[in-house]
Amino acid sequence: MSGTLGAMSDHVDPTASTTASSADRAHADRETPAGRAHLGRVGLWTGSLEGLAPAQLPDVLGELDDQGWGSLWFGEAVGREAFTAAQMYLGATRRMAIGTGIANIYGRDASAAGAAARTLEALHPGRFVLGLGVSHAPLVERHRGHNYGRPLSAMREYLDALDGTRALAAGEDTMPPVVLAALGPKMLELARDRTAGAHPYLTLPEHTAQAREILGGTGESGPALVVEHAAVVADGVDDDELWRSRAHDHLNVYTGLPNYRNSWTRQGFDESDYVRGGSDRLKSALVTRGLEATRARVQEHLDAGASTVLVQVLGENVLVPPVADWRLAAQALLD
Repeated sequence: MSGTLGAMSDHVDPTASTTASSADRAHADRETPAGRAHLGRVGLWTGSLEGLAPAQLPDVLGELDDQGWGSLWFGEAVGREAFTAAQMYLGATRRMAIGTGIANIYGRDASAAGAAARTLEALHPGRFVLGLGVSHAPLVERHRGHNYGRPLSAMREYLDALDGTRALAAGEDTMPPVVLAALGPKMLELARDRTAGAHPYLTLPEHTAQAREILGGTGESGPALVVEHAAVVADGVDDDELWRSRAHDHLNVYTGLPNYRNSWTRQGFDESDYVRGGSDRLKSALVTRGLEATRARVQEHLDAGASTVLVQVLGENVLVPPVADWRLAAQALLD
């Protein structure tokens, strides 16, 4: 289906049969590309906003909005609930899109997700993208108390249920675009067939090229391929210890999660790279050092077929927004 995120209010084809099922309409809405036309070539990904009280958000997010980032994405692990956080971030900004990267499908059933997504779209037309993911077994089972199902089957069943939801509140007829956290070929195929695209995390440009081949199209006009990339851009980044420390802290949890280890193995790494915090080889591959290296890596992802690259600027503490580093990144990347 054609269209962009900026045209989400025009999702429903006025020539379409009025007898189409609600599931068909929901599926059609979610296939609309969350593409470069609205998200831009470069956005931000951050988990650091969890360290700010709600009253502090407008000042920080207002500055990011003014800097010109196309979109801002965040995850859902053990802190804020994804849709509540999205509403706070949308309310604190006026222009940039907000994406969940990702909302955990075990965090709420599809009925609740569909209702919340429609409400956000009604309040902030064209500015919300619903990223969905299966998360990770330790978070789902230990933290949330659910049984972690087979990822592909669990996501397919969730999308089936989401397709079956209806708009029951006045003025909330439109679903925003949906993208899937997708690393392996099968999940990428599901993203291609059932949603607006994919949101890979902790991947290399070679993976981006493979993902684009599966999704089809191009970065300019094909299904959304919204890729995350981590970077250290702070003053003093030439100091090996500063870069190494931030890269280690960033990868420390992820190196213990099977979903990422399996993805990295497909990308050419092995067990020797999966020590907590990552080997030097893994750090160097996944976390760029300095503005020039980051600019080059962003371009590599774009050249490989990404529609948008989300730069995750790593600060000194995961719960301290790296405001000064965001300013440096904006000056270097948003030209």
